[in-house]
Amino acid sequence: MSNEAAAGNTTATLGHLALGLTLLAFGLGSTGVIDHVGSADAAGLATWVGGVALFLVGLLALRAGNSAEGTAYSALGAFWFTWGTGVGDSGSAEAAGLFLLLWALLALTLTMASGGSGLFGQGVYGLLFVALLLMGIGALADNSGLGKAGGWIAAVAGLAAWYGATAAVAGWPTSVARSRRGAAAAS
Repeated sequence: MSNEAAAGNTTATLGHLALGLTLLAFGLGSTGVIDHVGSADAAGLATWVGGVALFLVGLLALRAGNSAEGTAYSALGAFWFTWGTGVGDSGSAEAAGLFLLLWALLALTLTMASGGSGLFGQGVYGLLFVALLLMGIGALADNSGLGKAGGWIAAVAGLAAWYGATAAVAGWPTSVARSRRGAAAAS
């Protein structure tokens, strides 16, 4: 993704910012690294920033004719809104695990569909897939270690999405240029 393309695409920038902040809060809460802060404490942020804001960004992208971003952000908005409003309900651990595994399938779809978007598209969605997969399996197996590992991966995905959005706004680099030394040596 070039800086020019990223800076001009406001739905991608806003979407990555909302996704990044939500994933970071959710991920850090899931790790238990901060005393008295759990993943449920991210419910408000997940509902309004991850849910409503991402859904609206998705609708704006769809209206602008960008079906890939529109689908991704609308679906992620639905995920975060559902999670944020349902966290703390008296559902079973198995139901929570199934919920996370079903949404991991969405993240897998987004990962596979975003092949040309580079690190900040495919990478973020790939990390989200792994995080949801680990957290879902951890909930089904009653293994808090897998849940914490998934939380760390979600936090890394959040940092990557946040950096991608911040880089687009600030004009920072979002890709590593390839060295031309190999081409010069071959000449």
